[in-house]
Amino acid sequence: MNAKIKTIGSICSGIEAASVAWANLDVSFQWFSEIATFPCSLLSLRYPTIPNMGDMRLLPEKISSGKIIAPDMICAGTPCQAFSLAGWKRGLDDDRGNLALALIDIVEANDIARKSEQKQETILFWENVEGVLSDKTNAFGYFVSLLAGFEEILTFKWGTAGIIRGPKRNIAWRILDAKYFGVPQQRRRLYLLAGGKDFHPENILFETGLNKIPIYPKPCFIFEKAEHKFQIFREYTDCLYSSYGTKWNGNAAAYNGSLYVVQDERIRRLSVLEAERLMGFPDNYTSIEGSKKTNQYQALGNSWAIPVIKWIGEQLFCGKNNFSSITNITNCISTMRLNVINHQGIYIDMSGDFVTLNGELINTSPCSSNFKFGSMIDVISVNRDESLYISPVGCSGIIRRKQERNLKINIELEKVLLKRSCEMPFEEIEKKSRIQRRGRYANDTSTHSGDIQLVFL
Repeated sequence: MNAKIKTIGSICSGIEAASVAWANLDVSFQWFSEIATFPCSLLSLRYPTIPNMGDMRLLPEKISSGKIIAPDMICAGTPCQAFSLAGWKRGLDDDRGNLALALIDIVEANDIARKSEQKQETILFWENVEGVLSDKTNAFGYFVSLLAGFEEILTFKWGTAGIIRGPKRNIAWRILDAKYFGVPQQRRRLYLLAGGKDFHPENILFETGLNKIPIYPKPCFIFEKAEHKFQIFREYTDCLYSSYGTKWNGNAAAYNGSLYVVQDERIRRLSVLEAERLMGFPDNYTSIEGSKKTNQYQALGNSWAIPVIKWIGEQLFCGKNNFSSITNITNCISTMRLNVINHQGIYIDMSGDFVTLNGELINTSPCSSNFKFGSMIDVISVNRDESLYISPVGCSGIIRRKQERNLKINIELEKVLLKRSCEMPFEEIEKKSRIQRRGRYANDTSTHSGDIQLVFL
């Protein structure tokens, strides 16, 4: 039996992707929990009737004392930086990583309050980066072990999809990629559902009806829109990251071109509006009074891809999934995938894109069976903000780093960068040359000719 959900509490709410995605799905948010300044301002403006309870660590007491409702469902995207490459992957050694464990205290308090009201156990929806599965501190193992109610901490090599049936709760998770859900952004994230022993989250997250993962269609890389000429370099972008507003030309996206666009022969990064579209938000959703672009980029990069969250909501609230319950899963799964845990429960590794159960092919891949492709042409819009454009000096710097580090680069992007580099004023060339000469010979006592030849590739 899968639960009927009407009320939701949101933790680490950010800019509330869930409220946007589930706006028409007959559920109501009872409270938020967010502490960051810009998201709090946005929540106050966009959702003035829903209280923001602030620090999530205070929620157990507020739920237990009846200060806030104990909702049918809690959704949370606890900070991912502790498990991501950008955050140095410190896992549970990072306070942000420990907030995932604090989430369990909230769910426990919520269950106690609901039991006193003779209501079913809490449904938990949790999102995080894929890196949490391979975290060196076994953060995922701690999280699911405590959530499921095992007496010991599980230490498996965690699959990209899986099922746990524990003494207290059933759990399922799956990595999904936003690029298969209608936005042209490669954004792989882990989505987990958990609930009581009569809740079967695998029925929500897994599907039938897909025989292979589709190939993303190639668009026109050069096109016109609103009487302006544009060029893109890939059919979809890399993952939009939270520091895109301040650190956008020194990572992989700087060399594959996926987070750049050429507008009228000048190269620029994506605007906030385009970033909103990449995430599936309504246009100008993050545009509030006093907002700064860096705050908007950060909030969007930390948020959830709307169409993925909407798809999960439709499965969860509306029963749109075509997947039937696996009540006797232990009898129809390969013993190589099944792990019995001290007679207390089981862990089933469902990774590998497709798993055969009772002769039926089950889709556990990052791609939905009802896949949909988005287009960068729909994302791109005319933008005249000069701060977004890369100067000739900046273009030259990207090329120089590529050469110094022997990095691969998108061929068409390199052509654009080289062409733009050649537009650098002579004064800038001479200034950069002097700086490079000083750095090169600062610790060299040998004699050199005073003439240095500048070479442009």
